[in-house]
Amino acid sequence: MVLEKMDAVTVKNTAGSNFSVVAEPFPSPPVIERPLDKTVGQDLLFGKVWKWLQDDGEQVSSIGLYGMGGVGKTTLLTRINNELLKTRLEFDAVIWVTVSRPANVEKVQQVLFNKLEIGKDKWEDRSEDERAEEIFNVLKTKKFVLLLDDIWERLDLSKVGIPPLNHQDKLKMVFTTRSKQVCQKMESTKSIEVNCLPWEEAFALFQTKVGADTISSHPDIPKLAEMVAKECDGLPLALITTGRAMAGAKAPEEWEKKIEMLKNSPAKFPGTEEDLFRVLAISYDSLPDEAKKSCFLYCSLFPEDYEISQRNLIQLWIGEGFLDEYDNLQEARNQGEEVIKSLQLACLLENGRSRFYVKEKYLKMHDVIREMALWLARKNGKKKNKFVVKDGVESIRAQEVEKWKETQTISLWNTDIEELREPPYFPIMETFLTSCEYIESFPNRLFTNMPVIRVLDLSNNFELKVLPVEIGNLVTLQYLNLSATDIEYLPVEFKNLKRLRCLILNDMYFLVSLPSQIVSSLSSLQLFSMYSTLVRSNFTGDDERRLLEELEQLEHIDDIYIHLTSVSSIQTLLNSHKLQRSTRFLLLFSERMNLLQLSLYIETLHITNCVELQDVKINFEKEVVVYSKFPRHQCLNNLCDVRIDGCGKLLNLTWLICAPSLQFLSVKFCESMEKVIDDERSEVLEIEVDHLGVFSRLTSLTLVMLRKLRSIHERALSFPSLRYIHVYACPSLRKLPFDSNTGVSMKLEKIKGKQEWWDGLEWEDQTIMHNLTPYFQPIEHPRDSSH
Repeated sequence: MVLEKMDAVTVKNTAGSNFSVVAEPFPSPPVIERPLDKTVGQDLLFGKVWKWLQDDGEQVSSIGLYGMGGVGKTTLLTRINNELLKTRLEFDAVIWVTVSRPANVEKVQQVLFNKLEIGKDKWEDRSEDERAEEIFNVLKTKKFVLLLDDIWERLDLSKVGIPPLNHQDKLKMVFTTRSKQVCQKMESTKSIEVNCLPWEEAFALFQTKVGADTISSHPDIPKLAEMVAKECDGLPLALITTGRAMAGAKAPEEWEKKIEMLKNSPAKFPGTEEDLFRVLAISYDSLPDEAKKSCFLYCSLFPEDYEISQRNLIQLWIGEGFLDEYDNLQEARNQGEEVIKSLQLACLLENGRSRFYVKEKYLKMHDVIREMALWLARKNGKKKNKFVVKDGVESIRAQEVEKWKETQTISLWNTDIEELREPPYFPIMETFLTSCEYIESFPNRLFTNMPVIRVLDLSNNFELKVLPVEIGNLVTLQYLNLSATDIEYLPVEFKNLKRLRCLILNDMYFLVSLPSQIVSSLSSLQLFSMYSTLVRSNFTGDDERRLLEELEQLEHIDDIYIHLTSVSSIQTLLNSHKLQRSTRFLLLFSERMNLLQLSLYIETLHITNCVELQDVKINFEKEVVVYSKFPRHQCLNNLCDVRIDGCGKLLNLTWLICAPSLQFLSVKFCESMEKVIDDERSEVLEIEVDHLGVFSRLTSLTLVMLRKLRSIHERALSFPSLRYIHVYACPSLRKLPFDSNTGVSMKLEKIKGKQEWWDGLEWEDQTIMHNLTPYFQPIEHPRDSSH
């Protein structure tokens, strides 16, 4: 419907209008203009929202604008309000309400009372329900736009007196919130995220606040201005705050001083604390419990722009005790994932770069949000040394280290720690994280000066070769990570770590052995991770078997992540019901293994160079069942990541029909493989394929150097979650399992392979070829397949 202009006072009953009867006009102006500076970088977003407001055909009744604090949501809403005044669309009124916290029905009703000029006799001494009835009676015949700013929780519009959003298409609502979850709870027809500005627009906004006169006052200032603006990472509120602070600064030395302040003490930068951090901190204050707040602050321990492994982060939270209310690690991990979701919905945590080829998820924190979190962790800057985080500092002065006596948390990244050679006593320090490139050893005294240490993460200290025996003094330690170090021996004093719950020893290629009875002495151990260590170190099959036997003795062990290389150690694992229940991540490297039995509990399976492997079976508790005969109601529900590499006798992977949760599948250098799924070998496929959901969650499929591979699946599948396909050196693969009935996944992003392979594919339906061709990207070598 074409929207027509209306008089500001009288609503005309025109042809084409939706109204045959119009109630008394509003005495006050239909739209009240709101103050608004010139906007930068919101044109596309504004255009999309404006189209939704105009287009009745899409039946868009409510629009949710969500995003982190200071990103420009209120600015966008103000622009919508003022544009409604300019265009005079056929709305009887535009009503603006700043809701804030808590979502108070009475407050919203009062705004409507003032706008609608309801008689006092119908308002004073009336109940909330009676006032709602009066508001409803006035609004039910009107066509209006409701603009709600700063919603933090669901607002019950019916209690206010707002007619239903679908009430004869008379109401349009646009609201802003920092939480995507609020959009869901408000049942918005459309939700759109307001993001930070790209660099060009961010710098343009910054320059407008600094002023052209200042920018052009010295030839060095434009470059210095770029350096300041980049510290804001595209966040409009930060750009405005810092830009205003630099207005009139015409000496390069002043800019250089402020840049140093932004890098080292951003809270001291003019306006940052009051105008920026306190505004952003409202999101933190709105988190529902202390556990979520602690988890959020913890993310600031990592360097700027650092991508945090979700699994590692949750393991650290478990070590810190943030998730202690749960009885086992699986429940704690699940809750950790829920915490991450809630932080993301609150726009306090972001997804890291997508890695289609790995199950591992990565997270990151916006630079300004991170600085705000550090400010909060340091008690609004009043206890600077409570939370010490250093990144890329060439040297730390002895005087500064001396101030760390009262610190609870130290996080050092790429920082020279020479001054820790004579460390002070840390009576209350609970967390010590360090990742420094050139550390070869730590001073003995360091580990005697931490009487209450709970979390010690020394991972990625690539030159670290020696661990002092004094580590055995850390009797309060609950989390220890030594991954990606050059440590050769673990001291026998490890036995003293009776409270240790998480021990992570991944990628320790120089580790010679584990002293006997060390692992079995860790009586509180719940998580043990040691993958990619055994295969490259000097561990023997006997060492592996002994390690597994010690793990089996542990009463509380819940999660095992391990890499095995010998048939005897694999058999030890398969013979133990307890070990099978606990193994979440299994990497196999064995040239002699010819049969593999899978546990129902396995989540990640990597098989490398098992050249004799011919068959796979599934172990249901104590009963081993060949996959082609396994019960229909049972399957590998937990398995989501499978990598097969160099298994020359493996003919197919038909057992994958038992893995409905599979997300990542990579098969390489399996020279005998002819089919991924073989219908002829599966007795359940024809009946149960829809029930089992073959490949229904698969997001990434990689097939490399499979010379005999003829088929992925003989029937077409829907692949509803598939995002990435990579095929290289599979000359016999002439068909892909798509047809016109199954269609193409809406999530598909890339298909990579050699051009001649793509050109030689056979298609039963040319429509599918045309639909898939836009996603194809030719490559000449497997290394070109980086995602």
